[in-house]
Amino acid sequence: MSATTIASKVTAEHLARTAYLYVRQSTLRQVHTNTESGQRQYALRQRAIQLGWPVEQIVVIDTDQGQSGASAADREGFQRLVADVGLGKAGIVLGLEVSRLARNNADWHRLLEISALAGTLICDEDGLYDPADFNDRLLLGLKGTMSEAELHFIRARLQGGILSKARRGELPMPLPVGLVSDPAGKVVLDPDRGVQDALRHLFETFERTGSARAVVYAFHRDGLLFPSRIRKGPRKGELAWNELTHSRALRTLHNPRYAGAFVYGQRRTRKTPDGRTTTRQMPREEWTVLIPDAHPGYLTWEQFEHNQQLLASNAYAHGTDRAAGPAREGPALLQGLAVCGRCGRRMTIRYHQRRDTLVPDYRCANDNIQRNGPVCLNLPGHTIDRTIEQLLLQTVTPLALEVALTVQAELEARADQADQLRHSHVERAHQHAELARRRYLAVDPDNRLVADTLEADWNDTLRALQAAQDEYDRQTASAKAALDEKRKTQIRQLATDFPKLWTNPATPARERKRIARLLIEDVTLNKTDQIHLHVRFRGGQTASLTIPIPLNSWKARKTDPDTFKMLDRLLDDHTDGETAKQLNAAGRRTGMNKPFTSHIIVQLRRAHDLRSHHQRLQARGMLTIEQTAQRLGVHVSTIKAWHRAGLLTSHKANDRNERLFDPPDPTDPRLRPRQGWRLHDREPTPLSRRGAL
Repeated sequence: MSATTIASKVTAEHLARTAYLYVRQSTLRQVHTNTESGQRQYALRQRAIQLGWPVEQIVVIDTDQGQSGASAADREGFQRLVADVGLGKAGIVLGLEVSRLARNNADWHRLLEISALAGTLICDEDGLYDPADFNDRLLLGLKGTMSEAELHFIRARLQGGILSKARRGELPMPLPVGLVSDPAGKVVLDPDRGVQDALRHLFETFERTGSARAVVYAFHRDGLLFPSRIRKGPRKGELAWNELTHSRALRTLHNPRYAGAFVYGQRRTRKTPDGRTTTRQMPREEWTVLIPDAHPGYLTWEQFEHNQQLLASNAYAHGTDRAAGPAREGPALLQGLAVCGRCGRRMTIRYHQRRDTLVPDYRCANDNIQRNGPVCLNLPGHTIDRTIEQLLLQTVTPLALEVALTVQAELEARADQADQLRHSHVERAHQHAELARRRYLAVDPDNRLVADTLEADWNDTLRALQAAQDEYDRQTASAKAALDEKRKTQIRQLATDFPKLWTNPATPARERKRIARLLIEDVTLNKTDQIHLHVRFRGGQTASLTIPIPLNSWKARKTDPDTFKMLDRLLDDHTDGETAKQLNAAGRRTGMNKPFTSHIIVQLRRAHDLRSHHQRLQARGMLTIEQTAQRLGVHVSTIKAWHRAGLLTSHKANDRNERLFDPPDPTDPRLRPRQGWRLHDREPTPLSRRGAL
């Protein structure tokens, strides 16, 4: 570009404002290694001086060193440059090339538009441009497009090389704990035996329990630690042992590298409009590369697939269409196995308290929850569980001995494996203590500053060794106590009778559910005038059962009709208390299986509107003492005296010893008060017809 053209573009107004020199390199490595590029960018200050700007009016913006030009969101220096241009402070913006200012067309054209409005010039290594001029702006736009395309080509070349290595399974990638790279770059198992044992114990425990949460509980119960690699900081690459968490257990179980598979493209990252980076886990069919058996692993690919299915079913237990999920606490035997016979959905469980006992109900209420519709099906679970238990006892009894022996062998294997893991922790602590001892002995005794530090380290490792040994002894003693000969003898005794094993109070409900799941695929429930159960076993066999619908609680507590008829008959000749004694003597019980009392008889009479014994005697024409005295025209005390003398007949009307009298004959000469005629001289009523009054 000629000097005349430059002079026509640079005016006094431009020179009155500040010249901005923008310096940027994409990575910190480039800053330290590509020093020539940095020197060329800083040399543009001389170009500004040649154009007429004094040194004190040249501002260098180099705060964006080590940042990509793909976006302006993370570059504070570029944002400051755009702001100053928009405020009219900049007379010229200098950059070695367009790519130094921006790799993004949107950011570049925004700078051009603001520069055109503010009258700011742009200068690069090739020339000087005025964004307000159409031809210059067209040229700058082409340069911006080429810069963005160049970034695309660079990325494409890099990504192509990465994909090429990934498809061959040779791309170096961060390895999870338990896997390392040998000097030749091949992935092998970690040579640390303790790390291998911890990982194998995790996978075997999950295979046994079927739940990641149960794995975490087993590690905590046995006092076991789990290894991890420190990824950053001064201790990067070192091995650390910590308590196993649920999230780490899930990451380990979901990682296909432990099955010996090379995987690339499991996750996709993208930027949101606000500039944040988000990561999304991709489904397996969208992974870029999956190469099974690419290197040694801790389990086979088939075992890994089975684990993923089990984890998925556990997760489905919390979804809209709930699957079985892991066996949990609670007495409901068919938790996760019950299927609604009307809509086909998995049924949920609702517990309620009955006589200090949790009683389950199997309930299908999806429409009720989602659309406030009616409950699809609700069945009492106690009777259903008892029926399934009887079916399992009939099915499993021939295999009881084999099951119990397998359980015993599994318990012993689990104890041995846990003991090996605990022993490896002691060996590691002993190794650290020995290393600290050698370091201390190798130091010059006169160098007390170093010797004191190494001695303190040695003491710390000795204390850690003693703590590990004490924990090992405690856990070993606990394991031996749990598997002593007495317990083994009990297992062998229970093996001869599976019903005892099932009904043993020491058998948790969770273990009963696991036994049921080994045999049963699912149970379809339906209700008409009866409850219908269709059981599908694991082997493909089926069984259909029908049971009566349990009575409602008030019906179940209802007194037997025959007992009630007997009660009605007894009330003709007996009081409430006497009736209760007669019913108990006959072996009758209430609806709640309790003996009868006078209070219960009164409640039954009132509930069913039955007449009392007193009312029944009155219905036969018998009179109270007041009515008898009125009929005979005498005082009540006279009636009592005549009754004691045997002249009147009475009957016991209730348990308070109230009595009713047979209607007297007013013409009876004995029932007249005659002065001088003693009562004992009158002819009495037979003793059998008299009573105390």
